[in-house]
Amino acid sequence: MSGPISLRGVYVPLVTPFQDDGKIDLGALERLTEHILEEGAAGVVALATTGEASSLSELERDDVVAVCARVCEDRGAQLLVGAGTNDTATTVSRHAALAGVPSVVASLAVVPYYVRPSEAAIVAHFEFVAARSPVPLVVYNIPYRTGRGLGAAALLALSATEGIVGVKQAVGGIDSDTLEVLSRSPSGFAVLGGDDAYLVPIVFMGGAGAIAASANVCTKRFVAMIDAALAGDVPTARQHAEALLPLVLALFAEPSPAIVKALLHAEGHIPTPAVRMPLAPASSAGMRTAHAALEAASDA
Repeated sequence: MSGPISLRGVYVPLVTPFQDDGKIDLGALERLTEHILEEGAAGVVALATTGEASSLSELERDDVVAVCARVCEDRGAQLLVGAGTNDTATTVSRHAALAGVPSVVASLAVVPYYVRPSEAAIVAHFEFVAARSPVPLVVYNIPYRTGRGLGAAALLALSATEGIVGVKQAVGGIDSDTLEVLSRSPSGFAVLGGDDAYLVPIVFMGGAGAIAASANVCTKRFVAMIDAALAGDVPTARQHAEALLPLVLALFAEPSPAIVKALLHAEGHIPTPAVRMPLAPASSAGMRTAHAALEAASDA
């Protein structure tokens, strides 16, 4: 069933800036969060895939959340925090740690990965976590990363579960399951696009917005695109989507967030383009293509 929060608009899963010595640059993270919110994002997501959360220590995770929470509280913005793992007990523990953190309106809880539980077991996992979490859950359905996905029946069951308020749907396109969830889920359940090339169609079919890694750059135009789609303005939304598509494709031409961070570094938003191993830095060719796409999207 729907919760007391409303998720609508663009949410940006933040990168984690690193210094030359490999440590997190918390000042740069604070400035980047402020910039993205100034560009019109409804909120940000800390500790998402784009933030390289799997490569951060527990202390680093706490520091990232504290910075994002402080900025979001100051600006009246919404904060989501990645708190899902492939282990139910750890997932419950990470959710418990969000109690009392300012501005956290929900977690982003990924489908358990690697262990490949059954769909019924995944539903039971989320029901178990939601019953014990101090914040509502947004389920993250991304089968190409987790090895398991949730179909329409499972997502509709979760949409009727107390404490589960949305889904980030990233299934590589717009399939019949996604359309069924969009048409049959409760009005308070937010379907948020998670595949950046398909955000406008998702919203036009009833989605509430997007959690878009690409919106770390060119944020204002992604916001304008989703705002137009939410308003039913097809020509404007289509114009933005067509202009942004080459950028989206360029940003994901190499494992994310390498090219995103390279562009943010080139724009002066973060001190280095570094990613943590096992990820590799963006290639020169990938960076050139992305930079040209960004310039074109900015000028269009």
